[in-house]
Amino acid sequence: MNTLLGRRTRVLAATTATAGLMLVAVSGCTSSDDGGSGSKTAAGGVELVKAGQLTTCTHLPYPPFQSEIDGKVQGFDVSLIDLAAEDLGVRQVVVDQPFENFKTGGSLNAGQCDLAAAGMTITEERKKNVDFSDPYFDATQAVLVDKDSGLGSLADAKSKGAKLGAQAQTTGEDYVTKQGFDPVSFESSDAVLNGLRSGQVKAVVIDYPVVQGWLKDKANADAFKVVDNLNTGEQYGFTVKKGNTKLLAALNKAIADAKADGTYKELYEQWIGPYDESAASASPSAS
Repeated sequence: MNTLLGRRTRVLAATTATAGLMLVAVSGCTSSDDGGSGSKTAAGGVELVKAGQLTTCTHLPYPPFQSEIDGKVQGFDVSLIDLAAEDLGVRQVVVDQPFENFKTGGSLNAGQCDLAAAGMTITEERKKNVDFSDPYFDATQAVLVDKDSGLGSLADAKSKGAKLGAQAQTTGEDYVTKQGFDPVSFESSDAVLNGLRSGQVKAVVIDYPVVQGWLKDKANADAFKVVDNLNTGEQYGFTVKKGNTKLLAALNKAIADAKADGTYKELYEQWIGPYDESAASASPSAS
């Protein structure tokens, strides 16, 4: 991972997983109230599930937000949460779990993680189970097809009865289902792309930043193209256990500070692409 410019820097280090879960530690500043004293209370009175670390649940891979690169989990979400971990005086540890586990709040309620960061869209339904941070990213859905598919849009795919793929348990899947499709569900974003590459589906719908990441690879750019961009009004947020107001405040502060001091822009350009000002001007989500 490249070192950021400015006053904040990160070093990522992999650690061995237990119980079949991948854990990746992100180093941060160490306070006097961390694992050394065995305290689970971080700066600002934030209670943690494990002393000295901010435990983040995610579902891999989901580039450019989180994926394993050179043996380390890295990405836009990882870097943003690392800022919050630094403010709390602890390190971040990433835990890979099925998306459903933390979308419903199960992992948070069971004390398996402090928060979830997984390119997760803020929805009213999900708010019933978890508390969301302020939005940190505006997202649209992209329709990606093989260049030889003959398809020119989502409506075209529907009129021609083309088989469509989407990632399971995502708003993209929900959207195309409501549009009358019976999508093939894939477990991960990588599986979505492989489904298109292998011909299991003729088109896929998935978050546009993910497609941007795919098309940075020349082989993908030569084979596939975006034929539609669906503005569904989606915004991403981080989630915490309901009622965890102190951690929520810490996450919101880290997001706001990053936008104010230029770190957000640097991370955006590093992981996603040319900076879109609208990504930093999203209004806070309703409480």
